[in-house]
Amino acid sequence: MRRVTLTAAVLAPAIAARVVVRALRPREAPVEPLPVRAEDHFDAADLARARSFRRPQPAFAAAGLALDAGLLVAMLRRPGRLPRRPGPQGAAVSLLLTAGGLPIGALARRRAVRAGLITQSWGGWAGDVAKSSAIGAVFAGVGAEAAAALRRRFGASWWLPGAGGAAVAGAAYLVAGPLLLDPLFNTFTPLPDGEARADVMELAERAGVGVRQVFSVDASRRTTMINAYVTGLGPAKRVVLYDTLLDGFPREQVRLVVAHELGHVRHRDVPRLLAAGAALTPTVAFAVARLADALDDGDERRRVPALALALGLVTTPVSLAMSSLSRAIEARTDVFALRLTGEPQALIDFHRGIAVRNLADPDPPAWRQRLLGTHPTIVERIGIAQAYATSTGERERSRSTQPQA
Repeated sequence: MRRVTLTAAVLAPAIAARVVVRALRPREAPVEPLPVRAEDHFDAADLARARSFRRPQPAFAAAGLALDAGLLVAMLRRPGRLPRRPGPQGAAVSLLLTAGGLPIGALARRRAVRAGLITQSWGGWAGDVAKSSAIGAVFAGVGAEAAAALRRRFGASWWLPGAGGAAVAGAAYLVAGPLLLDPLFNTFTPLPDGEARADVMELAERAGVGVRQVFSVDASRRTTMINAYVTGLGPAKRVVLYDTLLDGFPREQVRLVVAHELGHVRHRDVPRLLAAGAALTPTVAFAVARLADALDDGDERRRVPALALALGLVTTPVSLAMSSLSRAIEARTDVFALRLTGEPQALIDFHRGIAVRNLADPDPPAWRQRLLGTHPTIVERIGIAQAYATSTGERERSRSTQPQA
């Protein structure tokens, strides 16, 4: 009976994730993309290069997960070398996992360097790893101490206040992260007065979005890749554009990207995803607590490895389920950008350019997209733009043929 209860607890978060995805999916009818062949938009050499680079990437990710799981199992079997107190134990586990994953990370980075995607030196990379390891160790130590304190105070029901604390910590991170942590790794510069800032303000006004902070980030010190994103809550809410985007793409394409990011602000997508996480936290916390109890067998020296392994086992299928929500949100935001700018060709040209620049596979295997894709594929996004252009043209032709009064 205990095994059945434990199995049900572990499966519950994945089932809950599907319910949350259905509840929070955009309600607007999507623009169905027209069928697009990658070969019609990309040179054979570009396709071969992108697919050669991207094909092994899922294997690297799977190897990293397997290595983490193996290290945690080893810690559970031989816990004697770990500190006894929860805080130092949490920090030690975090640092051991980071150190264990370095060979795979270095190998993946070496491939990216050879492909021309990385500009940062190995010394700079080592410095970033050291900083992120220290931050991760602090968070893990604080989290382990908090979990131990809740266990002492609430016993077997500690997961319930733990879920509330995790939800609050997630919201706090979205406020503190952009203000305190991100600047440890990059320099964020407010867009100066000029063409780019004027475009942002004009598009924001048309979108009905209040934008207080738009930043350029010095991504070029690490990579040649292109990106932009929206992050933060409250005073930390901001739109961030890579300097590689601002310096390497024409104005109409940058406007298209800005419009896309403003769509995320307009539809409150950051709070939407935060709400999704908060809704899932109770079932995840319950499952993690039950599975960790089964793994640590009452031994305090095994508590943190058991919690870390349980968290990974429970959240991995949840993350896979949540990818479909992200894809739906991104598709809607593409449509928002098209309606705001009226420039479907800019979207097509941008995604052609970014695919070549980022070595993205425009049409990855269906299984990989379904499991891991957080955005529509490049060919789907081109198809959305073509469908929008076709429907807009048909509306214009319909208007032109209406009898005049």
